[in-house]
Amino acid sequence: MTGHLTRRAARLALSICAMAFAAAAFAAPPPAAVFHSDPDIDEAVLSPSGNRLAVTSGKGQPFKGLIIYDLTPGGKSVRIAQMSDGDVDDVSWVNDDRLVFRMRDTSDGTANEMWAPGLFAINADGSNFRTLVSRTGTPFVVNGGQTRSTADALILDWNHRLLRVPTPRDGEPNEEVLIARFSKDENRVQTPMWLNTRTGRTRSIGIDRPDYTVAWTTDPRGELRVAHTWHDGRVGAYWRGPNDKTWKQLFETAPNREPFNINAVDAAGNLFITEGQGAEGTHVLTRYDFERNAPAEKPIILTPGFDFYGVLITEGGGGALGVRLNVDAEATLWFNPVMKALQDKADELLPGRVNRITCRRCGKPDMIALVRSYSDRDPGQLFIYKAQPPNGEAPWTNIGRVNEAINPEQMAQTDFHRVAARDGLSLPVWVTRPADAKGPLPAVVLVHGGPWVRGRYWGWRAEPQFLATRGYVVIEPEMRGSTGYGDAHYTAGFKQWGQAMQDDVADALKWAQKQGLASDKACIVGASYGGYSALMGLVKDPDLYRCGVAEAAVADLDLYVSGSWSVSDDIGKDSRKYSMKEMVGDPVKDVAMIAKYSPVWQAKSIKAPLMLAYGEGDRRTPIAHGTRLRDAMTAAGNPPVWVTYSGEGHGFGNKKNEIDFDQRLEAFLAKYLK
Repeated sequence: MTGHLTRRAARLALSICAMAFAAAAFAAPPPAAVFHSDPDIDEAVLSPSGNRLAVTSGKGQPFKGLIIYDLTPGGKSVRIAQMSDGDVDDVSWVNDDRLVFRMRDTSDGTANEMWAPGLFAINADGSNFRTLVSRTGTPFVVNGGQTRSTADALILDWNHRLLRVPTPRDGEPNEEVLIARFSKDENRVQTPMWLNTRTGRTRSIGIDRPDYTVAWTTDPRGELRVAHTWHDGRVGAYWRGPNDKTWKQLFETAPNREPFNINAVDAAGNLFITEGQGAEGTHVLTRYDFERNAPAEKPIILTPGFDFYGVLITEGGGGALGVRLNVDAEATLWFNPVMKALQDKADELLPGRVNRITCRRCGKPDMIALVRSYSDRDPGQLFIYKAQPPNGEAPWTNIGRVNEAINPEQMAQTDFHRVAARDGLSLPVWVTRPADAKGPLPAVVLVHGGPWVRGRYWGWRAEPQFLATRGYVVIEPEMRGSTGYGDAHYTAGFKQWGQAMQDDVADALKWAQKQGLASDKACIVGASYGGYSALMGLVKDPDLYRCGVAEAAVADLDLYVSGSWSVSDDIGKDSRKYSMKEMVGDPVKDVAMIAKYSPVWQAKSIKAPLMLAYGEGDRRTPIAHGTRLRDAMTAAGNPPVWVTYSGEGHGFGNKKNEIDFDQRLEAFLAKYLK
């Protein structure tokens, strides 16, 4: 089957069955704290039988805990895990009675976060809690009682990670998960093993791994199928089919020269890949043809204008039920007719929204499905659908809203556009604008970080919504160098920091002004690469912007690409030796270019008001970037507003700091735009 699928984010008025929002928005915009409120429902995962629902929630607690909903008649909900030192995160069912999860804690700032998430197991009734992989050497406490110390000999060291929770074969109980031990050096080589979640014991997978394997792709049952390697500036991939005893090389090449990308392997041993096609190099989903030792000639899914980004939907050992993918918004292409009919029904009941369906006994007469429904104005709500509801009950049950603090009536509308950059490049641009706005509004140009990522998808996002509720139109360009829009768009950003990439940002604003969406009052805002772009926007296009806000910004481009013995950061030696020379610039061959487009060396050209914000423990863009620019601007007679946060790294995690920064941002923008 070949599918041609695109989806435009619907512009329909928000309407939801079984729930009504307040008809009128508040006179005052919601305070900054609302946009950083803990979710009432974060993760939600059906058990293998579909009779239970695992939910993580931070409501009324200092950290997110784990709640189990019994979906059988008369069933109740119970909080089974509330950790004393972190959020429950990344929940998976091992079987219908046992779960595993990891932990995360940024309450003291991201610089103080334990980046080792650990691994923990617990029964669905809250019993038999076990620490499988440690985070620290201190005890963990669950619900204020049961304690397991990391001194236990069976608890694995922090450098073990969960790879896969396997889908068991019908009739076979499962107690194990697939994990990998990372080497503690910079190479990060992974050695896989099976881990019993009840006993904590490990066993070998019984298969040799290719040298320098740094990542794995498995099939749904946890069988290792693709080994991803990295060594001496070369990336590679090796294949092991269901009947193979040895590994077969698929490719080995320089970074950014891979002939295709690995997407997934199904239970039957089919390898699914994506490869760039056409003049734009837009990636399509296809199978790998082992007889030809090449991608199949006919693609499975095409998403014109977008790289294929999605997953196969499978259940048990069966074939693919469908494909869930993202174009501008998330969409699902169902192959199973029963599931397609359910999707059509959900979209009819919940129009103008993305309605993501996950299911157990999918397409069967006794199917149970979870529907997560969200839009650009609503973080979402959850429904349970039962094909055979008991006792004459309705098939649809409303589980609850993702975040009750967010009133969709107060939120703004987000639209996706494609505009022409000055050199003719097709430039994706997101525009978030108050739904009742009339005429041009003061603009905030919000530049995403990375820059080698896709900036966003259609849906509710806190930062642009916070700005839009303050009366601004928010312009988010996917400048060249961003991923998700074809290889040509991605590689067009190589060695274009401060140059064509910066022109794209300016062209997005100019387009919005010509369309009557944005007025001539604009400020530029961003973090990480986006912070660099905010700085270079003030340097290169001083007439466009009245002010700038740069958070965690790359300010010294030579420090970024070369590193320094006196400034510690977390950028690997291999990144600087290989990929950054091609993607940003060679510190020797491109020294003049790097100086020309380094904000530190262009500080005299920054005339507009600027706010600089850094985490004092940032190791991706250390605070030295900020202090060097601050001092250079002060010497030039235009000192910036200087804000730092102790305990924070590359991005802020402490809620008080997040709120404080947004309040400062709001006041700073209002001073120059209103």
